[in-house]
Amino acid sequence: MISGPDRSAGNEEVRTPRQERRAQTRAALLDAAERLWAERGIRGASLDEIAGQAGLTKGAVYSNFAGKSDLVLALLERYTQAEPGLGTCPALRDSERSPDERSADIGRHYVERMSDEETRMRALLLVELWLFGMRDFSAGWRIADWYHARREEIAAGLSTGSSEISPEDRASLAMAIEFGLALQHLLDPDRVPAELYGPGVGLLLGSSLE
Repeated sequence: MISGPDRSAGNEEVRTPRQERRAQTRAALLDAAERLWAERGIRGASLDEIAGQAGLTKGAVYSNFAGKSDLVLALLERYTQAEPGLGTCPALRDSERSPDERSADIGRHYVERMSDEETRMRALLLVELWLFGMRDFSAGWRIADWYHARREEIAAGLSTGSSEISPEDRASLAMAIEFGLALQHLLDPDRVPAELYGPGVGLLLGSSLE
């Protein structure tokens, strides 16, 4: 589904020892929140528990984040910085191969990701983030922006083709397959095989891959 955040992203700048300690503290809290929220849900893990999981005090949470909503958005921001687009994008832009070859490559990559246990945890976390955004308006628009950025990455790899559906709309449908099939497959892998993804994307995107 989604690759995990690159923990080294954005660390090229030179930091003072104090800034480095603060960055490490934030990263530890985000890592702990990511694990606990995937396992228990955002409402199922308190800030005390997140701090404990990170080996820190609750005071460390509030010295870095205004509260749970701020921590949620910081985690989403880390995903945004580390994930410029879906794993399908490089294959979409590979004009050296035929649409069928690219669809097959996309499908193989998707199947590989579905076999990774971390994929299940990320899927759970993304569902939690979506639910949080649906219930919290102030966070919802930020989460919507994250999805929008991912759709733009897909649309940028599509040609206009002969379809009456715009690249942007086809990108929305591709996202629906990307996440919707993953949720069904992870719950019921025998009856919803991950191998459906490649043919599904090929049918959806069609001539836009040419």
